[in-house]
Amino acid sequence: MLSGADISKSFFGVPALRNVSFDLRAGEVHALMGENGAGKSTLMKIFSGVEPNYSGVIRNDGREVRFASVRDAEAAGVAIIHQELNLVPELNVAENIFLGREPLLAGLIVNRRRAVADARALLHRLGIDLDPETRIGTLRVGEQQLVEIAKALSASARILIMDEPTSALSPAECQRLFAIIRQLASAGVAIIYISHRIQEVMLLADRVTVLRDGRHVLTELIAALTEERIIAAMVGRESLGAVPESHGAAGRVFLSVRDLSLDVPTRRGWRKVLKGVSFDVHEGEIFGIGGLLGSGRTEILETIFGSSIGRRGGDIRLDGKLVSIASPRDARRLGLAMVTEDRKAKGLHLHATVRDNIALPSLRDLARFGLRSFAREARLADHEVRALGIRCTGIGQIAGTLSGGNQQKVVIAKWLATQPRVLLLDEPTRGIDVGAKQEIYELVRRLAGQGLAIVLVSSELPELLLLADRILVVSEGWQRGVLGRDAASEEAIMRLAAPQTRTDSAGAA
Repeated sequence: MLSGADISKSFFGVPALRNVSFDLRAGEVHALMGENGAGKSTLMKIFSGVEPNYSGVIRNDGREVRFASVRDAEAAGVAIIHQELNLVPELNVAENIFLGREPLLAGLIVNRRRAVADARALLHRLGIDLDPETRIGTLRVGEQQLVEIAKALSASARILIMDEPTSALSPAECQRLFAIIRQLASAGVAIIYISHRIQEVMLLADRVTVLRDGRHVLTELIAALTEERIIAAMVGRESLGAVPESHGAAGRVFLSVRDLSLDVPTRRGWRKVLKGVSFDVHEGEIFGIGGLLGSGRTEILETIFGSSIGRRGGDIRLDGKLVSIASPRDARRLGLAMVTEDRKAKGLHLHATVRDNIALPSLRDLARFGLRSFAREARLADHEVRALGIRCTGIGQIAGTLSGGNQQKVVIAKWLATQPRVLLLDEPTRGIDVGAKQEIYELVRRLAGQGLAIVLVSSELPELLLLADRILVVSEGWQRGVLGRDAASEEAIMRLAAPQTRTDSAGAA
């Protein structure tokens, strides 16, 4: 149905693709894998008309084509779900789903009632529990990802490109998506599935293609592959190794949270999001927070950091001292840092350079006589780029032109540059490949070993189990329990995370 031969593309003189060939068959789920910067997203942008300038040949149903725009690709039945969300925050769910394809009355006026009805029917068919009249900007990242999927499927695409579609979804939502993918494939839809999650690919894909450094490395039937062979093709070595086992932190309590609560404004008044959450984090400890999408995981971090919107309650103590954190500026002054789950909206200035992004939280410290010191900023950025292995042409490269994983590394780098005492990590490996994940894991462990108190939110249960010394499980804003390393398992976490009818919160741990 779709093929590319000898596809090449460069950015700023750096090759992103080098004579790559790829083909897709009807009813097939063809996984595309590779580390960040391998060229996966670039190839898909070419196939979907986002990037019209390239060399090589593309064929659609055997006919040579050249998509000059997204509309050209959509007219040929190709739709893409981008890794970075591509929605309009000010519009509602229905308006985003049918953006550019709005149903009209008399060919002139947008039929909003029909758009809402059609969106509601589509969401219901996909098992997505969202009000089509809800403004996109009020939804969490995972919920926005589901809207992206609905938007792509609403166009009746024959070829569907999914770029990291499960990166912000809960396990239950992933299973729902997998069922949808199998249903589409059985109906003859051809699917290109980009993911860093190897177990996910082994479960879904018919074939796998691996790119490395912009070159084609492997294309095989999934039945002929093992996880180890895929990893070796992606990173050029046989095994990533294991993160050293932690035996827990014996240090003093550094961060103490008691009866943390959050009420957020709604059209009908206030909605309680956090309901009396309490926990302690020791110096040198990695404290995990698990739960389903919408359980309140992110809100816990945002409330501690002073960035949540609404009425906050509870006490926060640092090293035994009661503190007041009304804003991220207060948090930064007290030695807290937070890596947000949505790097595009909250983590980066996409049109600024790598240097400016890394230096931003430290400008006051780097300044001399009240003026910016560009030399100091450059030295700081150079150091962090080397320390985290950020792949870029230099610290002057625009952050928005980096691959998703390297953008995430810049977000982490800018906060590590502030030398925090407490590091709040919200989905720190979202959109990062297996090799880069291992680097982040080792970095997190190293920081904990240096005495940093770390709070880690992750929707990937294996990641929580691998890194966290203890795991707090939340469900619908309630604290359900804290699991030690010996008691923690995927089954134990999911059992606690499942919504239940309850009238009081769990006790402190």
